[in-house]
Amino acid sequence: MAAPGVRGVSDGAGAETSFRRKVRGKLPAIRGARPSVHNGQLLVSTGVPSLDHILGGGLAVGTLLLIEEDTYSTYSNLLLKYFLAEGVVNRHEVFIASASDNPQKILKDLPAPLTDEIPPQDAKKNTPQVPGLTEDTMKIAWRYQNLPNLESVSLSSSRFGHYYDISKTMSPDMLQSAKTHCFYLPNIVAPEGTDGSSSEMSCDYLQLLHSIQTVVHQGGFDGSNPQQKGQKNILRIGIQSMGSVLWGDDICTHEQPQNLHTLTRFLYALRGLLRSSLSVCVITIPAHLFQNKAIISRVRNLSDTVVGLESFIGSERESNPLYKDHHGLFLVHQIPRLNSLISDVSDTKDLAFKLKRKMFSIERLHLPPDLSDTVSRSSKQDLAGSTKLLSSGCGSAAAGKKHLDF
Repeated sequence: MAAPGVRGVSDGAGAETSFRRKVRGKLPAIRGARPSVHNGQLLVSTGVPSLDHILGGGLAVGTLLLIEEDTYSTYSNLLLKYFLAEGVVNRHEVFIASASDNPQKILKDLPAPLTDEIPPQDAKKNTPQVPGLTEDTMKIAWRYQNLPNLESVSLSSSRFGHYYDISKTMSPDMLQSAKTHCFYLPNIVAPEGTDGSSSEMSCDYLQLLHSIQTVVHQGGFDGSNPQQKGQKNILRIGIQSMGSVLWGDDICTHEQPQNLHTLTRFLYALRGLLRSSLSVCVITIPAHLFQNKAIISRVRNLSDTVVGLESFIGSERESNPLYKDHHGLFLVHQIPRLNSLISDVSDTKDLAFKLKRKMFSIERLHLPPDLSDTVSRSSKQDLAGSTKLLSSGCGSAAAGKKHLDF
């Protein structure tokens, strides 16, 4: 008897001679998306390859990524721009919502993707030659000479995840070819006869939800509607600083706000909309300003993936030698369980990020190896004392100012 999910092929005499696996369904072939090797979920890139690796390969379509902002919203806004820029490069449709910055300005400030910026091969002829050395003496070992140069590999738009140069903005031609939708709260007029205080959801959030629903249904992203045909595409939704005072919410100003469940109702409705559509959403929230910490727990439970940024700007860690190679801590609060019993958990909890001109990278945060006898006594005490800040993740690192013996 054939195994479940496997059908036998008869040779006409009644005997089954070969088998083939029954295909249950195929994921749509979409540019800039690929299936997960862990659970088969369709994934898109966040625009930061190191973050894709932490999340198990990318951001699952139909899910919500919540970014808890750093103090000055510097790096959280940058991650949101990476997410939107990745959508423009892959020709996904982009929906931008903000209450502070004009979405058109956000589009113009998107970083430029890195292409092949390596100079042509003729540039090697201009390099100065050292007298007495021939061309043969400058060759590298034979086993390495045929390997491709990593810097010369062009970053085509067909790859999954790109790197971006934050010192340059995206070209106007690329932005003009992208299909975008904007929701700028100061330009939105509230319908007559509505009052945010009397409704279950504030008027601002309600209009934003209706705007997203319109784009999903009319743009062909509704997966629950079998009548929608044509080329499939991904809708990327980016919402900036949701829950702030500019959105008309008071959860950042009162410990017992009047709109206690407004944000959670919006996230509940939005998450249901994402589940049945070819869309993915990234939301940044100023969690450090929330007066009622119970709201943060509810917001996290209504999100699929939750990460946080803790910048060193304006803190004592900015001048601490332990963190001299990084710009902040990267916190992973929650990773979703999709089509599996367990979630993909990172092998370390001590993560830090650093920003370069052409890369935003997330790395492991290691203790400084420079605690040997050659270091001065004062440097040892400073570095050993600074390891107390990592006591939650490094265990024995908080033993005090004693000499660490590795």
